[in-house]
Amino acid sequence: MAAPQHPAGARAPDARAISRDALGLGLRPQHYDEIERLRPELGFFEIIAENYLGASKLPRERLRRIAERYPIVAHGVSLNLLGEAPLDRDYLSRLKDLIQELRIPYFTDHLCWTAFEGVTHHDLLPAPYDPELIPYAAGRAFEVQEALGVPFGIENLSSYVAWERDTVPEWVFYRRVVEESGCWTMLDLNNVFVSSQNHGFDPGEYLDSVPWPRVLQVHLAGHQTLPSGLRHDTHDRPVDDEVWCLYQEAWRRGGPFPTLLEWDAEIPPLPVALSELDKARRVRPT
Repeated sequence: MAAPQHPAGARAPDARAISRDALGLGLRPQHYDEIERLRPELGFFEIIAENYLGASKLPRERLRRIAERYPIVAHGVSLNLLGEAPLDRDYLSRLKDLIQELRIPYFTDHLCWTAFEGVTHHDLLPAPYDPELIPYAAGRAFEVQEALGVPFGIENLSSYVAWERDTVPEWVFYRRVVEESGCWTMLDLNNVFVSSQNHGFDPGEYLDSVPWPRVLQVHLAGHQTLPSGLRHDTHDRPVDDEVWCLYQEAWRRGGPFPTLLEWDAEIPPLPVALSELDKARRVRPT
C-alpha cells in the first residue's frame, strides 16, 4: 500500500504542550508516590500506553492525577507496525480514547514487528532494510496517524542481527518511511549508538540522515556491554558517556528538541533518575 505524500508541516504537534528544549522522564509506577510528594520541575512524562489501556481503573486514575500537573506523551510497544497482520483497530480505538482524554499531543512506537501468525514475541524485532518494504511501512504508519488524529513518531531500533535482504542502510530506510508516510521521527540516540557498535557503522552518518525538523523527541537510556563486546539495550543504568557525546552532536545538528530519559529495570529513586536526566541540560552545546 503506497502512502500519500504530505507536506513537511502536516499534522504538526501542538507546540503549546511541550517546549522544544523540555526534559522528560519515562513514567514508572515505582515513582508515583514520589512524584505526588516531590512535584519535581519537569517538562513532561512519557507513558507506556499499553499500561493504561486495560480494564483496571487504578492505573488510569493515578495517571489522571499526574496529568493534572504535567504534559503526558504516549509511547507504544505493541503496534506491530511491520507485522503481516492488519493493524489492530480495537487497540487504536482504545489508544485514541486515552489520547483524547489526556490531551496527549503525540504518540510514538517502533519501526519493527512484534507478532507473526497470531504469536506475540514480546520483543521489538527488525525487518529487512529493503526498499520494497518502504511503501508497506509508510502506508501503515500513515494509517496509524490518521486513526489517532495526532502526530505519529516512528522510533529507530537497537538491533543485534542483520538480514540477508538488507540492501540499504537502516538510516536510509528509516528516513524514507518517515518522509513517505508524512509521519515524524522519534529518535533514540542510545539505539543509534548500540546498533552502530553492533553492526560497525558510524553513528555520525546516521545523524547526517536525520530529518531534524521532523524530530518529535529524542530518547536516552543506559545499555550494557556484554563480555562478547555486544552492546545490549537494557535501560537499567545511567546513560553511557559515548551516548552523551552523541547527544551533544545531535543537539548541534538539530536542537532544540524534547529529550526523554528511559529507565525500565533496576529503577532508582526518583531523585537519582532526575539527576541523570539533568545531565542533558549540562552537556548541551551553548
